[in-house]
Amino acid sequence: MQRLLALDAHLSARLRVAERPGLLRSLAAFLAHSGDSWFWLLGLALVWLLGSPAWKHRALVLGAGILITAALVMAIKFTIRRQRPAGQWGEIYRSTDPHSFPSGHAVRAVMLAVVALGLGPLWFGVVMVLWAPLVCLARVAMGVHYLSDVLAGMLFGLVMGGVTLALF
Repeated sequence: MQRLLALDAHLSARLRVAERPGLLRSLAAFLAHSGDSWFWLLGLALVWLLGSPAWKHRALVLGAGILITAALVMAIKFTIRRQRPAGQWGEIYRSTDPHSFPSGHAVRAVMLAVVALGLGPLWFGVVMVLWAPLVCLARVAMGVHYLSDVLAGMLFGLVMGGVTLALF
């Protein structure tokens, strides 16, 4: 197990750009934040207030998926208690949630993509499927997760996307 954890840390460090100024770091920081739950819940509240009936339904399903997923992810995180990689970027994440496994952003991004594909329209699902892995990689690139955190999060996100579609 120690060898796997060492390989995980090594591969994660190779993907890291948090300490390198430039366009790639700026893009990774933007993408890493774009999966924040508060951002999505605020955006979905606006869609629900201003959208058509079809978009109001999508907003409710996606919002419910975010809340259910968040509760389950936090339960897992506080059971496993894996510490985040050391680093300076992402102080808000480090102080409010010091645990990294699984990546809540990865779970949320993939869950949102699966639900978007299921609810449509097709363009929305495609955009979300393209966006989700970028968020996952950005979380590793900015040093707030190990690669295994986001891989596990992506798998859990697939499950949660299916569960959300089945429930709603």
